[in-house]
Amino acid sequence: MEFAGAHILSVEQFERSDIERIFDVADTMGPYALREKATRVLEGAILGNMFFEPSTRTRVSFGCAFNLLGGEVRETTGFKSSAIAKGESLYDTARVLSGYSDVICMRHPAEGSVAEFAAASRVPVINGGDGANEHPSQALLDLYTIRKELRGRNRGLDGLRIAMIGDLKYGRTVHSLCRLLCLFNNVHITLVSPAELAMPEFYVELARQAGHKVTISSELTASISNVDIVYSTRIQEERFPTKEEADLYRGRFRLNQAIYTKFCEPNTVIMHPLPRDSRSDANELDNDLNQNPNLAIFRQADNGLLVRMALFAMVLDVVHLVDQYARPVHWFHRRDKI
Repeated sequence: MEFAGAHILSVEQFERSDIERIFDVADTMGPYALREKATRVLEGAILGNMFFEPSTRTRVSFGCAFNLLGGEVRETTGFKSSAIAKGESLYDTARVLSGYSDVICMRHPAEGSVAEFAAASRVPVINGGDGANEHPSQALLDLYTIRKELRGRNRGLDGLRIAMIGDLKYGRTVHSLCRLLCLFNNVHITLVSPAELAMPEFYVELARQAGHKVTISSELTASISNVDIVYSTRIQEERFPTKEEADLYRGRFRLNQAIYTKFCEPNTVIMHPLPRDSRSDANELDNDLNQNPNLAIFRQADNGLLVRMALFAMVLDVVHLVDQYARPVHWFHRRDKI
């Protein structure tokens, strides 16, 4: 695809070569994400960060990614703080705010809403999550993390074995990741959930049509014994009609160190898009996993900076200029390697 000036709305837009290009650019962003160097390549540019659903990592990391490239960020959070609460349409909001911004990142609870907004926008729009539909930048950073974790073992994405666990019905991160995996070869996907929260058949069929082996299960321990990646998701409480209904499924698939040691291969990587639900009745990934070197959830979050910086640089067509506008940093910093 042609990235310059493009909207990033769905992983359907990408071919395998596009993914590889994004990841190559993300690799070059390490020194800036680690604050070893600073660049002002987007000096004067403005990101409109529009988040109409709660968000910590996605909202802050998009903002930080833009700042690290030298741009400025303006934020709208929640419906009550926007004119939408007064009845303004997405069309009017898009026409106005795209006049104030050079690129917009948007999260909205309704499926298809970000695409509707983008159709009226005068600047590129990046989908930060639209309801239970998609979360393309999360899927990209997830796949980038998988690639980095396996690369140290001389493994690639072809032939990947992954178990996706939890709320697969409402979890937009696994929907987008499943679509991305269709670009690779010979992937074995194990889908672990209660029947009521199963992966929508649309995504299952996409994977099978891509030639992947898809196994559907409701048993955790049997499903994690022969995989490279355990990808856990939380129960998406906000998508259920009532909290009481969500509570029926909370805590069904808990992973702790004892279960990991007994059933997982020694180097199985543990991932989660975060936030993990650490309340006692859920405890999806136990705190006793925090010292497990294969717990990649925080490396995964760090990788979000690299991927989102890459997307901004590509959409605003400055990849070739990033280093040209680099300079040393002057403050004390200590960062773990990303």
